[in-house]
Amino acid sequence: MTTRLTFALALVAAAAVAWPLGGSAQSSDALAHARAVLSQVPLIDGHNDYAWAVRENSPDRDLAKLDIRGPQPKTMTDIPRLREGHLGGQFWSVYVPVDLAGGAAVTATLEEIDTVCRMIARYPDTFALARTPDDVERIFEAGKIASMIGVEGGHSIDNSLGVLRMYYALGARYMTLTHSANTAWADSSTDEPVHHGLTPFGEAVVGEMNRLGMLVDLSHVSPDTMRAALRVTKAPVIFSHSSARALCDVPRNVPDDVLKMLPQNGGVVMVTFVPGFISPAVAEYEKQADAEQKTLEQAHPNDAAAAKAAMDAWRQAHPAPRATIAEIADHIDHIRQVAGIDHIGIGSDFDGITSVPAGLEDVSKYPALFAELIRRGYSDADLKKIAGLNVLRVWRQADEVAATLQKTEGPSTAILKTTTE
Repeated sequence: MTTRLTFALALVAAAAVAWPLGGSAQSSDALAHARAVLSQVPLIDGHNDYAWAVRENSPDRDLAKLDIRGPQPKTMTDIPRLREGHLGGQFWSVYVPVDLAGGAAVTATLEEIDTVCRMIARYPDTFALARTPDDVERIFEAGKIASMIGVEGGHSIDNSLGVLRMYYALGARYMTLTHSANTAWADSSTDEPVHHGLTPFGEAVVGEMNRLGMLVDLSHVSPDTMRAALRVTKAPVIFSHSSARALCDVPRNVPDDVLKMLPQNGGVVMVTFVPGFISPAVAEYEKQADAEQKTLEQAHPNDAAAAKAAMDAWRQAHPAPRATIAEIADHIDHIRQVAGIDHIGIGSDFDGITSVPAGLEDVSKYPALFAELIRRGYSDADLKKIAGLNVLRVWRQADEVAATLQKTEGPSTAILKTTTE
């Protein structure tokens, strides 16, 4: 047994004595208890956009210009805060905008993968690439942060299963089927329905992901696409950064009928920290702000600076509400009630959001959420599942499905059929 694991087990054993399960722990005790639990199992976050933050801050993607070795004020992510937050594993998003299409999207996605790989190589004492669940556990026991790659948006494959396979070969272990707009084969939650789920090629994409062992990510997709993917997939799915629609009625969240399908599928909803997906008050505020923005743009059609100044004044006069840790815990409670404890994970979306919940401002704050769950009576076993064991179980099952499929199936040769063919 490693020194790290021995120490972690001792911490948890002490915690079990100091903080009986279901007890009314004080805030400081609950926080210490949370840190003790997170020292034993890898806390795995389903979504962090640091790679895109690098691009936004440095067009040449120079990691030295956004160095996270020490405190980094330009991002929500840096190594000291990752350590303070007890993060054990991270799916680093290789997001590119949907207005990049075709080969441009592929090139940008490859550059984002390159950024993640260079980050891992730049900080080898902190990060290591994980291609399997066993890698995650080995890297965690070595005291490092397991680093995985997640492709955010099916537009990134340019309708090519060959590109999909090459992303997998480079280390990508999930793909979100859509981002904010429809693809030619799947509907997004934030676009007008065209396919009403998946096209035959979309089903082939899911099938090839199953054969590879790449996790099917249903964040961003429409409810019809969620249902279609759950119908055709042979492996458990994930929602890398989504929450419960019953509590915050926005298109990006998961409706209850889909949550009820997860026990049979085995999948996991990785609850996000995006304020507008957590808090109804924030969601309503953002709707009002969007409407005001459109009004001001119409009022100043040829003067972007004037429209911006007016919008800044509106925001100053109408301060935004804050989402809270308690509201995030409410989403976890709801998913537990509807789908069960085995179907919950964490997917922050740090560095992909412009506002944060109070108390969850950056990657150092994960223990605060787990402390809230402890105060609500969650057991250590529950906390470990939410932290990472559920996701590792899903990943292992996806690998088992892939191993079975690869015995009888070769790489898919499916191509996208156009209306002119």
